[in-house]
Amino acid sequence: MKKIDLTKKQQKILAASAIVVYILVMVAVGILIGVPILRFVSEPEQFRLWVDSHGIWGPVLYVAFVFLQVVVALIPGEVFEIVGGYAFGTWMGTFWCLLGSTLGSMAVFGLVRRYGVKLVQVFFSLDKLKALHFLKKSPKRIFLFLIIFMIPGTPKDLLCYYAGLTDMKWKTFLLIATLGRIPAMITSTIGGDALGLQNYVFAIVVFAVAVAISGIGLLIYNKICEKEEKEVLK
Repeated sequence: MKKIDLTKKQQKILAASAIVVYILVMVAVGILIGVPILRFVSEPEQFRLWVDSHGIWGPVLYVAFVFLQVVVALIPGEVFEIVGGYAFGTWMGTFWCLLGSTLGSMAVFGLVRRYGVKLVQVFFSLDKLKALHFLKKSPKRIFLFLIIFMIPGTPKDLLCYYAGLTDMKWKTFLLIATLGRIPAMITSTIGGDALGLQNYVFAIVVFAVAVAISGIGLLIYNKICEKEEKEVLK
């Protein structure tokens, strides 16, 4: 597929469009999901019955939201993961969230392959891209991509965009983008499920552990970036 260069004007249009999409998605989430949650805040099980009453459209809408979250890259994914656990339970919430994330990741990978680094710069600064420069040159880049993806707290949306700049094969990226999201995603959906079951103490413990693990994961991610960049520069 021939790569298409984006002009400065096109980059600005894309950036503005991403912000508009972000706002629209947040409004849609508030109206379509947030309002029902508030309505049934004292009866979480009623919210799940409300979701079930919409048949397949409930999961389809949720998957579409998660897909947009990955593509737009400005929207925090943890919120959708928690909502998925709240609405569908741990396992189905994980399944639907993983489906939306995987589809979004593959869309990003294909778009970056077509439009190149200028598309990535619409969402991420050059400094963030430079921090991952070793993933292009390191002979261990596939292994490193998988490990970094699996560590909770790492910027997975950034990794999706950066992967498109490498020579990674589609099927390899599909495997990494799918398996790598599962550990952090399950933690969030478990917490969301606990909220839905009104097990608030357990939910607080889960979220506290998740925040701690994410903080440690981010430190590990930064250390890996620093170490591998030094190895590449040797």
